[in-house]
Amino acid sequence: MPDLNDGESVEMQGSGARPYVLKNTGGVYSCTCPAWRNQSLPIEKRTCKHLRSLRGDEAEKGRTGGELPSRVKQQKNSAAPPLLLAEKWDNATDLADWWISEKLDGVRAYWDGRQFLSRQGNLYHAPEWFLEGLPEVPLDGELWMDRKSFQRTVSIVRRQDKSDHWKDIRYLVFDAPQCDGDFETRLEFLADCLPGRKKKGIFADVHKHERCRNLEHLQNKLAQVEQLGGEGLMLRKPNSHYHVGRSSTLLKVKTFHDTDAVVIGHQAGRGKHKGKMGALEIELEDGTRLKVGTGFSDKQRAAPPETGSVITLRYQELSDGGVPRFPSFVRERDDVKPSVEKAKSKKKTSAAVPADISSGPQNARYFEFVEGKSRKFWELSVDGTDVTVRFGRIGSQGQSKVKSFDDEDAAQAHAEKMIDKKTGQGYTEPSRG
Repeated sequence: MPDLNDGESVEMQGSGARPYVLKNTGGVYSCTCPAWRNQSLPIEKRTCKHLRSLRGDEAEKGRTGGELPSRVKQQKNSAAPPLLLAEKWDNATDLADWWISEKLDGVRAYWDGRQFLSRQGNLYHAPEWFLEGLPEVPLDGELWMDRKSFQRTVSIVRRQDKSDHWKDIRYLVFDAPQCDGDFETRLEFLADCLPGRKKKGIFADVHKHERCRNLEHLQNKLAQVEQLGGEGLMLRKPNSHYHVGRSSTLLKVKTFHDTDAVVIGHQAGRGKHKGKMGALEIELEDGTRLKVGTGFSDKQRAAPPETGSVITLRYQELSDGGVPRFPSFVRERDDVKPSVEKAKSKKKTSAAVPADISSGPQNARYFEFVEGKSRKFWELSVDGTDVTVRFGRIGSQGQSKVKSFDDEDAAQAHAEKMIDKKTGQGYTEPSRG
């Protein structure tokens, strides 16, 4: 086998666009590939597939003084991986020339070159045949099955038996965190890393991106994805770099729906809204009742829409039980005649509604985690600037915590961040119908 003398170096083409440099310095062999750089071993004990290819397995085994595992032993609990997180589109930023991709309804997974990690650093126990052929470089992507299959996907990837159910999963890669350069360079890098991945038995592929031409193109693409059952879109700023943490260079875009509702009551405000209206109790046309506590100005809280009046609210989507998620007040309908008598009749029948529905937060998001002997629930609701979390063992009342914020936008952002965290930990949202 060829070898390197002290001080010599050689280039070897790897999975990236640029060749890697292999070098011998005083008997210490090194490689510029991420797999060699990111090892926690002493530098004289490190190896990689490029050094093994150059010198041979036996030579590397003798040099490092031990066996050469095909992959580093999987960790049970690692530190949270360094991920780029998205902001919400403000409906004002010009997204022309940004990169569009579908927002996948799957499980975010960081490939560190050896194993899959969740956003919290938990290990996904993928079978060896699923990992076959993945490069020894960090990748950022999604373990995905199909649209509207989130809960099924979670149930598969959180198993520890490395079952054949993984054959239904694909790893769609949308970034290369440690690749130098802008997003366009990283896309080219991914194309080199994952060539021909659509072959039988290969489960990884590069997620499709396209340039956004204008607002009309964005709206048409969003409508197309949502009609197919997709969640929405992700927009990547051109020439942007991979920044760890939440960044405005990555935006998520979802459609917000409008609907009308009748005001059937008022809830007193707390904190900064004490002495004013905190939330409106409303009823939709189909009889669904909920509360809406965001979107109001201080003036509107001081003189809220009267009982029986009609308002328009905006929401992201419906829960499995048909309740609007994250509703926000838009305006009072001046063109619709208030129906005080109708509102009174609704109030009279409220006693017939089960207590856990009529008295609880109607806009709450409810999640469960069931694994082995663990059976837990977690519920979140937003009331103006207050975010309330209720949690505990399924079947119990649990305990509640309330956190107040300076404004409603901050409360909403905190709520969405907490939901992202919980779903990343394996909590799923069952039907509450």
